[in-house]
Amino acid sequence: MTFSIKTTAKRASLSLLMAAGLSACAPSFNADVSRFATSLPAPQGQSYAVVAEDPKLAGGLEFSLYADMVGDEMERLGYVEAPSPSEASLLVRFDYGVDNGRERVRTTAGAGFNDPFFGPWGRGYGFRRGYAFGFYDPFLAGPEVRSYTVYTGDIDVKIDSTADGQRLFEGKAQAASRTNRLQTLVPNLVDALFTDFPGNSGETLRITIKDDGKRVRTVD
Repeated sequence: MTFSIKTTAKRASLSLLMAAGLSACAPSFNADVSRFATSLPAPQGQSYAVVAEDPKLAGGLEFSLYADMVGDEMERLGYVEAPSPSEASLLVRFDYGVDNGRERVRTTAGAGFNDPFFGPWGRGYGFRRGYAFGFYDPFLAGPEVRSYTVYTGDIDVKIDSTADGQRLFEGKAQAASRTNRLQTLVPNLVDALFTDFPGNSGETLRITIKDDGKRVRTVD
């Protein structure tokens, strides 16, 4: 298939985005993947087109970037990109998003006691040699409480036959993360969803993508 300069540049940017996503989620990225398939045809030259499930995303540059990523996975499987959705034999409906996050609280052991006469951790005065040590008493040291935000990102992929409108595949990948950056979440979620595609219908997997790019499958 012949690519335009614009498409080639876009896919080069996509490769950099995927690499950045993997490094940002080091040491690993965990996604829960559920897939359902009926009679998705084995690749024999069928054409596909990726379209936005949410009309508000259609035509957007960000959607186009992620849609190219899904397209790359379809081509890796052996399908061929159609010139337009109306000419495709498979319509790939794609959606993505991230929620507003939820707060989590972590409590750890206390860090020690700070005596104001000796200063923080014992740099004080009053000793003949000009220094003194503060003291740590685990009974006086209270727990340290920290809060942080966890976001849930997800993608949905549906594949329909354009000949009769039959739904051939549905898949969803979801992951909890400390970041809400779609540029980090979406590439990894697509990677997870297309691991061992199309998978066993009705099976839920935990896909772990390690920082070296290796994938580990765990049946839920």
